[in-house]
Parts: sequence; C-alpha cells; structure tokens
Amino acid sequence: DDELQTDGNRSGHFQNGELELPPENEDVIRIIAAQLAEIGDQLDKEVQGRVVNGLVQHFLNENLSREEITLHMSRAVRELTRAIPSDMEQEKAMLVLAMVLTKKIVNTVPSLLHRVFNTTVNYMNQQLHNYIAEMVSA
Repeated sequence: DDELQTDGNRSGHFQNGELELPPENEDVIRIIAAQLAEIGDQLDKEVQGRVVNGLVQHFLNENLSREEITLHMSRAVRELTRAIPSDMEQEKAMLVLAMVLTKKIVNTVPSLLHRVFNTTVNYMNQQLHNYIAEMVSA
C-alpha cells in the first residue's frame, strides 16, 4: 500500500476516518516493525558506501525504467545478503536490507525519496510479498 514503516509506529491508511487495519493486527505489526528496525540497525553497518552510491547513480538516471531500477535494487540486496550470517532467514535479511538501502539512499539524496520509495515497495511486492504476508499472519 505504498507504505514503508520500520520504526514500530502505527501505519495504515484511513478510509472514511477509520484505520483499515484491525486492532489485533496493529500490535503484531508493531512487534514485527520493532524487530525489523533492530535488525536494520545491526545491518546498517554492513552496507558499504559504494553500494549506496551505485544505486544513487541508477536512481538519478532518468532513462532507466522502473523495472530496470528494481532489478538494480534486487542485485544490490542479493549481493549484500551474501555477507549476512547464515542463521538469519534469507527473506528477512532481504527485507531489512531493502529498507536499509532505501534509508541510506534517501539520506544521501533526499530528492530521490519518491522514486526510491516506489522502487522499494515494488521490489518488496515482487520478491517478498509472500514472506511479508506470512510474517503478519503468523
């Protein structure tokens, strides 16, 4: 739904003044978000500047399609996932790395927020949709 929350804050869309998420799911989502934020803080140190700078260059290239940029994001996440300890679920590492990369790119070039955000949501929908749905339902 074009939302990227990792800090445990309430998220969701309002429709007719009502939040779409049922109250029982809100606590689950808050717990998951807090866990992802903690993992993100740990992985933040692993993300090298060259990877972020390379992605920034791709995002700045207006000639690249949405699909091409998503492919570059996917490659960067896969490359970084190789350095993650094997005791962490691969999908969880990919999810957190995508969010960490998004944060670092936007901190580097804030004007890319909209494009980076949309690409990250697209990447997560393509690559991690089932994993995210399973996490929330578990």
